[in-house]
Amino acid sequence: DSNSVSDKSSRSPLPDVASSHEVPMVRAVIVSTARTGLAKSFRGGFNATHGAALGGHAIAAALKKANIDPGLVEDVIMGCGMPEGETGMNIARNAAMWADCPVTVSGQTVNRFCSSGLQAIAMAAHSIMVDGAPVTIGGGLDSISLVQPKMVKGVVVEKKLIKAMPALWMPMIDTADLVAQRYGISRARQDEYSLRSQQRTAAAQQAGLFDDEIVPMETVMMLKDKETGEVSKVPYTVVKDECNRASTTLQSLAALTPVRAEQDPSATVTAGNASQLSDGASACVLMSEAAAQRAGVTPLGAFKGFAVAGCAPEEMGIGPTVAVPRLLERHGLKVADIDLWELNEAFACVPLRCADVLGIDHDKMNVNGGAISIGHPFGMTGSRQVGHALLEGKRRGAKHVVVTMCVGGGMGAAGLFEVL
Repeated sequence: DSNSVSDKSSRSPLPDVASSHEVPMVRAVIVSTARTGLAKSFRGGFNATHGAALGGHAIAAALKKANIDPGLVEDVIMGCGMPEGETGMNIARNAAMWADCPVTVSGQTVNRFCSSGLQAIAMAAHSIMVDGAPVTIGGGLDSISLVQPKMVKGVVVEKKLIKAMPALWMPMIDTADLVAQRYGISRARQDEYSLRSQQRTAAAQQAGLFDDEIVPMETVMMLKDKETGEVSKVPYTVVKDECNRASTTLQSLAALTPVRAEQDPSATVTAGNASQLSDGASACVLMSEAAAQRAGVTPLGAFKGFAVAGCAPEEMGIGPTVAVPRLLERHGLKVADIDLWELNEAFACVPLRCADVLGIDHDKMNVNGGAISIGHPFGMTGSRQVGHALLEGKRRGAKHVVVTMCVGGGMGAAGLFEVL
């Protein structure tokens, strides 16, 4: 049948690169953001708090801020770096139910390690832009206290892959030492950066710059008596980020021994120039711009785009250097066009190397500190960064903001947002 084969000349041409710069018909906007404070893992306020409670608290608070009926939400998408144990069983759906969303609200949990929260927001936006969902939630959570000890014991490698690419299972701190060594990032530079992070967070806390995003959460923590070793349950309220060490000095940082000093005498990563293990959750409510207008909701910002890129797993810390150029090129932008950057401080060598390569002005990057001083629940951080970048961007009169991070396994992720 001659009609079974289409004439090639009549086929629609593939869109050219310029078409990807056009604003989509439906625009997804972030209308609210809410999060817990970040508590130190193992000895902080959330050391016995289930993931459904952490995520549910953030979801309920974000919905309340937006004054949106939970029944309008089509899907709750939550990133989780370790979706097992107390953060397993599709924790996004369970967190939505904890937040008293009706059973009609669906949920999905996504994992791309440290970019999981950003990935979730991108997917929530895509659901609005592509599928016509009126309201979605994107966010993230992790309970390192409850899950990491079990997960580390349960790691299972694959024999072919471990021989071909052992770095896929390489501890993150090993990759950070490698990046510092490979690209000549000195211990002094890492410590100086970390001090600045601590100072920026301390100043931001003093100025109340996190108050618009943190919603205090009452919980019960496990408290160990240092003398007797007895563990007891104690009522506790996490009201702020508890990881910042405002008294940090260059001398106190320099006094710390590198974590891997025994294995590698040239190691430079210490507890002071790496992100802090912490527990917490964040959620952002997204709507189509038209739905937000109908509801009388003022958006914080608009989702513009998202990109990922791969790199060698042993130097996963350089991930933003491959993801950011891809993102900016798609939108016809340059680094200089971005007014504010949230580049995750997984280790001090990460923002240092990435800023060196990309040419990012440190006065526009992590302006109120980052994971080194605030904390880093893996799956939550991306969502926290988005919420904070939009709020801080509004305070500064910024237009374009980028959230980016390195990702375990050798990847980078980057999201572009417009402050409204």
